[in-house]
Amino acid sequence: MAAPEYKTPPSSVDEKPTVETIETAPEKRDYDGAVAPVLTEEEEKRLWRKVDLRLMPILSIMYLFSFLDRGNAKLQGLVSQLHLVGNQYNIALTMYFIPYCLFECPANLALKKFRPSRWLPGITITWGIIMTLMGLVKSYQQLVGVRVCLGVAESGLFPGVVYYLTLWYPRHMLQYRVGLFFGAATLAGAFSGLLAFGISFMSGTAGLLGWSWIFILEGIATVVVGVVAFFVLVDFPTTAKFLTPEEKAFIIHKKKYDNSSVGEEEGFAMRHVWAAFTDWQIWIHIIVYMSVIAPLYGISLFLPSIIQGFGYTTAISQLLTVPPYVFATIVLLVMAVWSDRIKKRSPFILAGLLMLLIGFAINIAPAPMGAKYFGTFFCVAGSYAAFPGVVAWLGNNLAGQYKRGVGMALHIGIGNFAGAIASNIYRSQDSPRYLVGHGVELMFVGIGLVTVPLTVLLYTRINARRDKVAREGGVAYSEKELREMGDRAPDFRYTL
Repeated sequence: MAAPEYKTPPSSVDEKPTVETIETAPEKRDYDGAVAPVLTEEEEKRLWRKVDLRLMPILSIMYLFSFLDRGNAKLQGLVSQLHLVGNQYNIALTMYFIPYCLFECPANLALKKFRPSRWLPGITITWGIIMTLMGLVKSYQQLVGVRVCLGVAESGLFPGVVYYLTLWYPRHMLQYRVGLFFGAATLAGAFSGLLAFGISFMSGTAGLLGWSWIFILEGIATVVVGVVAFFVLVDFPTTAKFLTPEEKAFIIHKKKYDNSSVGEEEGFAMRHVWAAFTDWQIWIHIIVYMSVIAPLYGISLFLPSIIQGFGYTTAISQLLTVPPYVFATIVLLVMAVWSDRIKKRSPFILAGLLMLLIGFAINIAPAPMGAKYFGTFFCVAGSYAAFPGVVAWLGNNLAGQYKRGVGMALHIGIGNFAGAIASNIYRSQDSPRYLVGHGVELMFVGIGLVTVPLTVLLYTRINARRDKVAREGGVAYSEKELREMGDRAPDFRYTL
């Protein structure tokens, strides 16, 4: 029997089938063979709030604890007690990123196999134990070894959660949720300074300095969060017991036909892995990712040291890290909501890069210390606010569950090698101006300011070409062929 003819309807970048359209299409029956229910606008809002309240708090708390202490322990005696000299502290930071990057792609495949409700809490408990043990290390070699183990354990969290969210939310609701989740990392920057200040008063307790207690207490708290996550986290919409059958049907249908009028392929095949490795957009997005993640890790790992270089005491430096992160959290959430509302990602990434340009330019210049501190607000806010958009942008433009899972893991895994670079550019001998560090960060920002507009141009040309084909009558494909094509399908429009 001949395959049914499919002609691509004229559409714009943001158009997609409505629930009402889907309901009238008998071939698009889904959950238990039933047509997805039609919800009013208010009912749909209530449903997404229900999902948000179940998923986002626990995921955000897990990520918050993974981001605690990004440089604060250095000021509490770690370097002096372990007798770290030269670039040994930077090497210890770097050794975290190597396994972290290498294991992200396998971790995303493992998440689907072992279930999110078991995999994500399991790795949280594992890295909590490792962080606790980090507070007991007595030498440089032990520190490096534990950092490697920490990189392996944490590698599955961020790409796993972002991929997990793409299985629940339509693509133009994604950045706000990634923003909420990643906002926890921004808050962690504020909490780290406050916690480090408070924990510093425990220095000497049980013969341990403040840096040891930072790792021990935060590690124990992380284990507790992981245990709680076992009882709170759920797997997929199809198996979520907190949803009614009608709510499950709506979410499944909404997600399935979000990227394409015929849905996306869900079964695993090795060609999905190959499709991810050979997709041009993943590789250009890796460069975009690096342009933001290098400044993000640079500022989060070394902000306490940078501020101390302004002439403040250790205690005051810890406290002064808090306001930039509070400001960054506000900017992040405003940009995330705005981005989802207008269904565009690139303008907000560019805005973040421009903020980074201003912040690092101020800090590399011979400006007064007050102006330099003001510049750190732009450095923190620009990197943290742009990051959710970078991740959501690629997630929006990859179709097919497994291709998206592999592609996003490649994106984050390879892109995080920029974090390894950022770990080595703020050298102690460059204090207090850190000209090399700020200069390298400006280089990454410049790369982003070129790459983001280039990506938009390529997406715009492809969308225009597909619109032209649609206006001329389309091309005949079966629904099966269209699902297999994923984001290469003629009815798929890339998000700008």
